[in-house]
Amino acid sequence: MAAATTFYDFEPVDKKGETFPLTSLQGKVVLVVNTASKCGFTPQFEGLEKLYQTLKERYPEQFTILGFPCNQFGSQDPGSNDDIQSFCQLNYGVTFPVLGKLDVNGSEAAPVFSWLKEQQPGLMGYKPVKWNFEKFLVSADGKVVGRWSSLTKPESLQDPIEKEIAKAKAAGTLASGEQAKSS
Repeated sequence: MAAATTFYDFEPVDKKGETFPLTSLQGKVVLVVNTASKCGFTPQFEGLEKLYQTLKERYPEQFTILGFPCNQFGSQDPGSNDDIQSFCQLNYGVTFPVLGKLDVNGSEAAPVFSWLKEQQPGLMGYKPVKWNFEKFLVSADGKVVGRWSSLTKPESLQDPIEKEIAKAKAAGTLASGEQAKSS
């Protein structure tokens, strides 16, 4: 982890347990969310999907959301990766990538989450993720540029995400492909 300099240096596992190289997202603004299927915040899946669809329509190649299921908070995501995928799709119509279940805190924390927390500590420098549905915003060049608590509703993040896409467009760091449609 010490050698990692960007979000793209990591390779977490996908829902099938296979490596998911984050280099495949290089040039996109990414909202990273630790998720859970049986949490009071679980209805945020609906807001995340709506945000994803809205921004995907406006910026087809420049934005994505990555969900990372986690069972560390009150054992609120106890199912298998298949159970989690089915739950997200059937109950909330989730189409953004939901990867394999992982730990976000402690000695077994996935390296990508250790790095995210180090790059963007929370309130008063507190690094651990406090609960399910904490959110990190990663710029198109792989730097962590924002962090929000579970209480932050996904729809409130549209403006900071669009500002980050605009910055990346101005800097020429966006993914290739169709440029953002006019508002």
